[in-house]
Formats: sequence, C-alpha cells, structure tokens
Amino acid sequence: MKILLISPCKDPSIRKPKFLMIPQLALHLIAGLTPPQHQVRIIEEELEPVDPEEPCDLVGISCMTSNSARAYALAREFRKRGARVVLGGVHPTILPEEAAQFADSVVVGEAEGVWERLLADAEKGRLQPRYHDPCPPLDRYVPIGSRRGARKTLFDVVPIMTTRGCPYNCEFCCVHDIFGRRVRHVPVPNVVRDIRDSAGRSFIFLDDNIVGDPVYARELFRAIRPLQIRWVGQATLSVARDEELLELARDSGCMALFFGLESVSESRLKNLRKSIKDLAGIRDAIRKVKAHGIYLHASVIFGFDDDTFDTFPDTLDFLERNRISSASINILTPYPGTVVFNRFRQEGRLLSEDWTHYDHSTVVFRPKNMSALELQAGRLWAVREYTRTPAVLTRLAAHLDHPLLHLVLNLGMKASCRKELNDFPALAERLFPLGEEAAVAPGFSLRGIRLADFLTRGRA
Repeated sequence: MKILLISPCKDPSIRKPKFLMIPQLALHLIAGLTPPQHQVRIIEEELEPVDPEEPCDLVGISCMTSNSARAYALAREFRKRGARVVLGGVHPTILPEEAAQFADSVVVGEAEGVWERLLADAEKGRLQPRYHDPCPPLDRYVPIGSRRGARKTLFDVVPIMTTRGCPYNCEFCCVHDIFGRRVRHVPVPNVVRDIRDSAGRSFIFLDDNIVGDPVYARELFRAIRPLQIRWVGQATLSVARDEELLELARDSGCMALFFGLESVSESRLKNLRKSIKDLAGIRDAIRKVKAHGIYLHASVIFGFDDDTFDTFPDTLDFLERNRISSASINILTPYPGTVVFNRFRQEGRLLSEDWTHYDHSTVVFRPKNMSALELQAGRLWAVREYTRTPAVLTRLAAHLDHPLLHLVLNLGMKASCRKELNDFPALAERLFPLGEEAAVAPGFSLRGIRLADFLTRGRA
C-alpha cells in the first residue's frame, strides 16, 4: 500500500516560523513501525502543502485539538477520492466518537501494538472502526533512521522521547488520559542506539519531565555523555534540589530546560501539583539551574480563578527580576477531557467549543475576576512588555553563555506578538460580541497603559 502520514497545520494560509516549531516525532515513529513492503510518505503541512489528489491507499492523520478541524477537513477530501483515512493523536484519543465521524478508523492512544495490525486489516479490507492498546511496552527498538525530514532550520534539532505516562491529575492536563498513569521508559540502550542512528548532534527530548524518574535519568545522562551531543528538554524545578542530577544533565550535553512555572501567585502554587510551592523556593531553584550554565525557558499561564488584574504586572515583574531568559506566556486552555473543561462546562463558563480557538493564546471561557476580553488583552500586554527590545537586551546581559538561543526565542515571540496585536481587533469582535465581554472599563490600566489604548494596538 501507499501510505500518507500527515500532520496538519491549524490554518493552511498561515505558516509559523520554522525555528519556533517543535519537531515531529509521532509520524516518524509510525513510519518506523510500518512493514517494509509498504510505501510511506510523511507530510508536515506547516512545511509543505497537502494535495488530496495525491494517489494513496491509506491516509493517517495525527492531530491535536487546535488543528482537529483542519484534520477533519483533509479527511473529508481524501475520503471523497476513495482513500481510507485513519485519525489518531491527542484529540481523537480524547474524543474518539467525534473523530469517528470523519474517518474510517480511529487509533486511541499510542500506535505501538496496533499499527501493524491495522495495516494487516486494511490490506484485507477489514479495517476496524477503532484500535486501542492501553499502555503498550516501550522495550522494542523502532528504527526511525536519520529523521532529516523531522528537523527544522537553524538549530537542526532531532526529536526523541524516552518516557511516557504521568501519575498526576493536574486539572488543565490530559497527558495521563493519553499515555496512562503508569510511567514507562524506553530502555536506555535503545535511546543510545536511536541517537546514533539519527545522525544528529542536537536533540530535543519530548518527555513531559525528563527528570521525573531520577534513577532512570541518572542512567540516561551517564549513557549519553560519551556521545557528545547537545540537548534541550522539559523538567520540573525540583531538579535543582538534586545537585548531582543537575550536574549529570549538564555534563551529558543539556543546554536548556523548559520549566512549567504556571503561576507566581502563592495561593495558586499551593493548589498546583508542584514540589516547590513558594516563590522563594522557585527563585532559589532558578538561580541554581542558571549557575550550572543551563538556559531556562519558563511557561506561565493566565486565567486561573484566583488571577486578578494584578497578576499581569506581578508575573512580568517576577520574570524580569529573576532574569528568566525567555518565557511562553499562555492563557489557560480548558482542553476537552480535562478536569477544568468539565468544570467550566458544568458552570456554563465556556464561550466556545470551536476547537480552533483552543490554542494556549485565545480565551474560550469566562474568567472569574475579569472579563474574557480583559484576560485576552492582559496576556497580550504582558507578552508585548516582555518582548520589548530593551527588556530582551537587559536579560541577554545575564545570559551571554547562550546568546543566539536567547535572541532567537525572544525575537520569535516578538514577531508573533506583533501579528497577534494586528489580529486582536478582529479576534475581539469574533469571540466577544456581547455586552460586558466587549466593554472595556475606562479606568482599567496596566503600568500606566490604558486598556482602551492597548486594544487599539498602541505601539508594538
């Protein structure tokens, strides 16, 4: 069979900067699971257009929530032309009944354990409506090869994953629904082999927490140290409490770590499943990570129920005072399947179930202490202030060990912010057309910038 594996973009008329894209791994893993008698082609729509006229026997489309509408549209077009379509990924796993309306089959969860059986069924004309193997073992080595098609420009980063599963139940996360609550590891020798086979020098570990199992992390870091690679990954700030583990990470080639800071509210930190629950502990952890020469990228979220107007300048002040190199500044997104989505729906607080707006940067619910429009504007104000050129250069002085990474990430965020500012009036009109949601309190201001001025875009 000729098989197309597709990762759709959210909007085919809009392309993200390539250097800001996280490299794909899932489709390359599926290609590695495919028996050699089949012909496979991978298409990332962010990088090249998808042609529904392309001859094929089977189409596999992997999507998240924000690009699910585009995935469904592509599925329709391919099915019109006689191709069979399989949908998988995060969104179809959470909402398989919805996905089934647009596909011949839905893969729930992970591809290991079901993909080869699915292909055998497809060859025999007996494709089943759903395939699911909960928590398959990860001890089998899947040859993926160089993955040159998975790389992006500039840093030429190769994606890799060593761990799946999460024992926690954070209200805004559905990782445990996708990968299960039991933490599973790829055997370290398989990771080493994968790195060698990839022919890469720079890697991104896609694990949700690369140090979640310190025993495994130690074994992994010791094994990859002789490979002399560079890598980035995600971790919790609790790694700073383990000096040996932090040193092993650095010595194994760790250049940067992404941390989920989430909130700088003391009350909110106590409710989050974080091992460090006070700002003093977070400041100390940040200092220790940076002292080891590791670049720190943080993620913060606006929109929790205890957030107020003060949350925006307070968060910005924390990021600036602690010289946090770069940060993803997001809006709480109540993804389907999460505790927060179900709660907001029960409380009648969801403004939209148009999945294209579920993208970390668009308000889709009614906040508790401000209007949705004010939350939307406040987050954009914070991004604008954080990425102003003087602020970026001030932080650069504290991160001269990674100047290129610092400038690329911050200038990329600045460019994205400029586009969001241009699109803001249309977004506000589309999402918040009613009464108080469109009204702006004349006296509301942030650091002397009136919201009314901000909503007319001010200066970027």
